[in-house]
Amino acid sequence: MSTTEKKAVAIVGAGPTGLAAAAHALERGLEPILLEAGESVGHAVRQWSHVRMFSPWRYSIDKASERLLRETGWNAPDPDHYPTGGELVGQYLEPLGTRTRLAKHIRVKSRVTAISRLGYDKLKTAGREDAPFEIRYLNGGSGPSTLQADSIIDASGTWSTPNPAGVSGLPAIGEADHAQHIAYGMPDVLGASRHRYADKTVAVLGAGHSAIGTILDLVRLKSEAPATQVLWLLRGDNPEKSFGGGANDKLAARGELGEAFAAIVRGGKVRVEAGFRLAEVALSQDRLRLATGSACCARHVLVDQLVVATGFRPDMSFLREVRIDLDPALECPPVLAPLIDPNLHSCGTVRPHGARELAQPEKGFYFAGMKSYGRAPTFLMMTGYEQVRSIVADIVGDREAAERVELDLPETGVCSRPIEGLDNASGCCGGPTEVTDACCADDAAAKAQGKTGCGCS
Repeated sequence: MSTTEKKAVAIVGAGPTGLAAAAHALERGLEPILLEAGESVGHAVRQWSHVRMFSPWRYSIDKASERLLRETGWNAPDPDHYPTGGELVGQYLEPLGTRTRLAKHIRVKSRVTAISRLGYDKLKTAGREDAPFEIRYLNGGSGPSTLQADSIIDASGTWSTPNPAGVSGLPAIGEADHAQHIAYGMPDVLGASRHRYADKTVAVLGAGHSAIGTILDLVRLKSEAPATQVLWLLRGDNPEKSFGGGANDKLAARGELGEAFAAIVRGGKVRVEAGFRLAEVALSQDRLRLATGSACCARHVLVDQLVVATGFRPDMSFLREVRIDLDPALECPPVLAPLIDPNLHSCGTVRPHGARELAQPEKGFYFAGMKSYGRAPTFLMMTGYEQVRSIVADIVGDREAAERVELDLPETGVCSRPIEGLDNASGCCGGPTEVTDACCADDAAAKAQGKTGCGCS
């Protein structure tokens, strides 16, 4: 692209992180081009508008985005209030995307289908870094479109690609055939989707906070529709592991959720099916037969509806011609994997990171936001804001700002800096002389297994 033009940075996804990236790009004199697959900004957040967040407003607003909003006379919400997804959209994302200078840079109904280097396939190296990126996307009803950019920030998230119900990471046999009885993520069982669940037998598969929140809502629904029956399908054998740290959780709202969930399970308000490794979904007399095997004698339950809350995974399908390096298990940048691996950690304590950790072998291409965590579920919104601040600084050549840490939130499980004596690619806040309440002081068990970082209880 011409050196007399502003450098163009294409940003995939107009969620909180993508909008923040665009705001930082504007401040740095770049030309952001924001491509959103949905019909409006914050499309994914709107799908869970009924869910209350674990973090208050003070940790939910990006600084560059706030500066743009202030230009319009925007009034910031109460910093101590915990917003719902709907409030996050209505009071922050919507005005940011429609009322500020960002508005003219956003293209909605624009689903990215492929990214490459202009004139270069993945195999060709010589001269590759000097070629602009070519982005192909479907723009609403107008058909395929193409644009060029100097850099790309992929903040497309993971919401559109939920994990399937099958225990092996594959869809259960028959899962796709009975999609009309299955929902993914966190359906609004008390609101828009109430008719699907009231007075029905509902199974919820999963052990994370999405599953917990949905089960709590179903129990509330049962108080209004007494015939509602709630089953918790748990792949693991110990339900207690899902209750969390309670009052010790540094995200207070998350701790309260765990305590409420423990109370209803122990009180018998939910039927628990532990060790349930779903393999097959079938229809039996107009009801779903969920079974651990295909044989007639396999363990099974009969339900009317199934909610699959088994997490999400990144969509890499449009990156086939981009040179990327990912951890083979988590599908995240390799340097982040030891810090966010749920096999090692029960919390998301991660040291600050930015362009250096998120850049890919394809120069000028970066992952950010929830997608940067791959399949790990412990992403925090403020982490994404710090990521894109650093990335944009890197794009404009401000190496000092790109390396500088501007995020210090130990009470939320984000470390203020790496631990001295540990390689920069590993470790977290912790250790014998530097431990916060968000981390465990003793990670001897992990070290004995040759693992780095601290595992939180």
